[in-house]
Amino acid sequence: MQKDKERVALISMLSSASLAIGKFAIGFMTGSIGLISEGVHSSSDFVATLVTWWAVRVSGKPADDAHHYGYGKVESVAALFEVVLLLGAAGWIAYVALRRLFSEPHQIEAAPVAIAVLVVSIVVDLWRVRALRRVAKATGSPALAADALHFLSDMLASCVVLVGMVFVTLGYWSADAMAALIVAGFIVVAALKLGRQAFASLVDAAPEGASAAVTAAVTGVPHVMAVERTRVRLAGATPFVDLLIAVSRALPLDHVADVKSQVVLAVHGQLPNAEVTVETIARADDDESIETQVRVIAANQGAAIHRLTVQRMDGRLSISLDIEVDADLSVDEAHAVASDLETAIRAELGGDTEIDTHIEPKAAEWLDGGEASSEDRRLIEQSLIQAAKQGGVVDDVHNVRIRNTSIGLIVNFHCRLPPRMSVTEAHTAVDQLERTVRALHPNVGRVIGHAEPSV
Repeated sequence: MQKDKERVALISMLSSASLAIGKFAIGFMTGSIGLISEGVHSSSDFVATLVTWWAVRVSGKPADDAHHYGYGKVESVAALFEVVLLLGAAGWIAYVALRRLFSEPHQIEAAPVAIAVLVVSIVVDLWRVRALRRVAKATGSPALAADALHFLSDMLASCVVLVGMVFVTLGYWSADAMAALIVAGFIVVAALKLGRQAFASLVDAAPEGASAAVTAAVTGVPHVMAVERTRVRLAGATPFVDLLIAVSRALPLDHVADVKSQVVLAVHGQLPNAEVTVETIARADDDESIETQVRVIAANQGAAIHRLTVQRMDGRLSISLDIEVDADLSVDEAHAVASDLETAIRAELGGDTEIDTHIEPKAAEWLDGGEASSEDRRLIEQSLIQAAKQGGVVDDVHNVRIRNTSIGLIVNFHCRLPPRMSVTEAHTAVDQLERTVRALHPNVGRVIGHAEPSV
């Protein structure tokens, strides 16, 4: 892509130089102000394409420590420089044409030669417009698009001068100056259009319709609740898109990362080569449950909770939960942690919310230890099997593992329960086994029972 941009810019530059030399030579030879004006126009083309060739080479450089967004805007600066050249050329052509128009008629010699030069110029400009437009569309280059527009105006201007030259051969000598004035008008129109585009890029104007298209595409991404802000700007051929989206505050962080990736893909569907930045803000769902709200509040407080119960009592909320705190905290320190959580919950759910927190020591993240003695294993496994038989619900106690740790023995076991039993009933039955074992063996610190459906 970059090589195509540089190649077509170089060919365009050499073509402008050749045409300018030919038009000047024939223009001064015949005395045609129209052809001389075309020579001036082509000379400005040469300088403009020289700048364009330099600009597309520089704009292709990657971003670096000094230019974090790359060099894309160099092309817009080059296009703005071309505007200045075009306006200067138009002013000079209009001045000379008006002087010629209001002075004595000036006879033009060798008009057929001038006509031949103009025909060649039109053919060359037609080729350049098609080549530049093709590469500009493929690469998104504003500098090459500016050149294509420029040479389209050149081609139309040459056609006007050609028509004027035909009238000159028929004896209408003022047609040459009038054609030159029309050329000046073409140049001014092209310059103003090009200048507006270059200025819009330099002041970070959003491409027309881009913001709406991006917003519509991103709104359709799953889990995007709203698009709060969409900013689009161009740096050369590269669009930079800055998005702020709202997502559910209950969404896990890894899911948020997936959503952002999907948003980038959606933007690329509208702007394939865009550089996209996505920020997220957390927002409560309209149908967010009280339980979810409480868990989100606890997570924001850095508190681990479980056994959350929510009730409505006489028109107000009643919430109870277990909160885990560091085991080495004092009672007043642990109470302060629980109170902070209660305050945060009331701030969102209402000051009259009834909240009861049960403080539990948080299990150590890493416990050193080893296998329990064979005697401890034999006694505890017997207690589990016996308790299961007495309860009459839990069956097939197996895979018993007992480890000795700093907080006492940790007992893990599997058991089977009726497959259609409710979770509440299953938890009660397994919990009864756990309490029985801890009551019979004071050296047991924790009991964890894993329930499986009976075969």
